[in-house]
Amino acid sequence: MRIAVAVEDDRGLDALLSHHFGRCPYYTLVDVERGKIKGASSVANPFYQEHGQPGQVPNFINNQGAQVIVAGGMGYRAVRFFREFGIEPVTGVSGKVKDVVEAYLEGRIGGAEPCDESRAHWGGGESK
Repeated sequence: MRIAVAVEDDRGLDALLSHHFGRCPYYTLVDVERGKIKGASSVANPFYQEHGQPGQVPNFINNQGAQVIVAGGMGYRAVRFFREFGIEPVTGVSGKVKDVVEAYLEGRIGGAEPCDESRAHWGGGESK
């Protein structure tokens, strides 16, 4: 399994989670086997300086082979795009990548709720 984590820097497992998945400078890609972290690498977000078109970042994450995306926050459309790709979005968390991934693997975190900004824009999370 590969877990993509939106992060603020390129320090791998020591990187700090980013509040917003699409506006982060990097992603840490964490490879997991049998419920244990086996490796991690960093990849720059090619859409960091520009927000891009809807679906570009979810497509980029899909092309990285991720089955899970973790970020502090995410908008309604992004949650929907990730689910359409079969990628599980996880939001509402913070901390270092290693700690967050271990919490996910232990079942202590999971699920995704659109961020407050997205709720306000989309009227409670419903698409318009």
